[in-house]
Amino acid sequence: MGTSFRWLLASTWVTNIGDGIALAVGPLLVASLTDQPALIALAATVQWLPPLLFGLLAGVASDRLDRRGVMIVVNAVRVVVVALLGAAVLTGHATIAGVLLALFVLGTAEVFVDNTASTLLPMLVHRDDLAVANSRLYTGIITFNQLAGPPIGAAIFVAGTAYPFLVQAVAVALGVVLVSRLRLPPHGRDPETVGRVVHDIAEGFRFVRHHAAVRTLVLTILIFNLTFGAAWSVLVLYATERLDMGAVGFGLLTTTSAVGGLLATLGYGALTRRVGLGDLMRVGLVVETLVHLVLALTTSPAVALVTFFVFGAHAFIWGTTSVTVRQRAVPSHLQGRVGGVNLVACFGGLVIGSGLGGVLAQHWGVTAPFWFAFAGSAVFVVAIWGQLHHIAHADATPVADEPGPRAVV
Repeated sequence: MGTSFRWLLASTWVTNIGDGIALAVGPLLVASLTDQPALIALAATVQWLPPLLFGLLAGVASDRLDRRGVMIVVNAVRVVVVALLGAAVLTGHATIAGVLLALFVLGTAEVFVDNTASTLLPMLVHRDDLAVANSRLYTGIITFNQLAGPPIGAAIFVAGTAYPFLVQAVAVALGVVLVSRLRLPPHGRDPETVGRVVHDIAEGFRFVRHHAAVRTLVLTILIFNLTFGAAWSVLVLYATERLDMGAVGFGLLTTTSAVGGLLATLGYGALTRRVGLGDLMRVGLVVETLVHLVLALTTSPAVALVTFFVFGAHAFIWGTTSVTVRQRAVPSHLQGRVGGVNLVACFGGLVIGSGLGGVLAQHWGVTAPFWFAFAGSAVFVVAIWGQLHHIAHADATPVADEPGPRAVV
């Protein structure tokens, strides 16, 4: 798929090592500085807020500016912030306010990086190769961000609280070097045609509203993340109280899910050659709905582990398929803004769902969010089923203004 794709792949994998380390180290550092639950919870909040606050602006930046330049500049900012945070920890000058501010800035930078990165792939590979190319990118995300990074980060943190931040800074800096090697086709908007930011954002929403396949995807991720967020918000209580697996068991559930996703990468290329993307989405909606039902019913750790393995495989296939359909359907000059709308829907569903999950569990027990997730997902699947043919149509129809450019390598 070309030299530039390999540079992008390498950059994504390397930076996800750093991001995986940060997943474990951020909460550990906050917990080492305070024992107040409200401040520890705030650490999670400041990392979840940026996609909601800046997702749409990140989309505008991706469509207006040189995308490789955005990746380089924003990742360079991340390197500086992480290095300063590591230096503060090393010298004993880290404060809870400083750490929370750093986490917020890093979360904001990651929004711009991730949104822009999602617009690069359609510029580097042919539309027919997007499914396999996305699966290779997701392989690194699962392996390094979810499986390897957190335990490595925790182990380094035990050896020295400042060391993980220095390792993360090196990983992101290497990612900057790798992404600088990309050669992209001409892109970006003519400064004379650029209007107000609000107008650009509205244009992204209009495209989503009028494009049946993309509208279906955005609506689906909003509703399914709402139900998912409700159930997963109490997952630690579910693992410890319902399944009696303890803290180690909670970690085992999430690891099993990641392993399922990783193994799904092995057969994804062959799967998409035999099954249409629209059909994959249909199957995925049914699988996720049944996952919530099984978890609401079972008290067996073994059944839960198998279910999480299946869910992990489904989540990988769903995520890869969704982004592939969107990349094929959306013109290049709108990729960033439509991605921003999708990002806000994704995290908006998670935030609302997590709040609902806490209320449901508080009043009706730890399985109540899972019953809500099953019922809500089932109703939505029935309501949206007839619209899913739009996804298959988008899969079969090339982007109208896409001449099939290849990167110069």
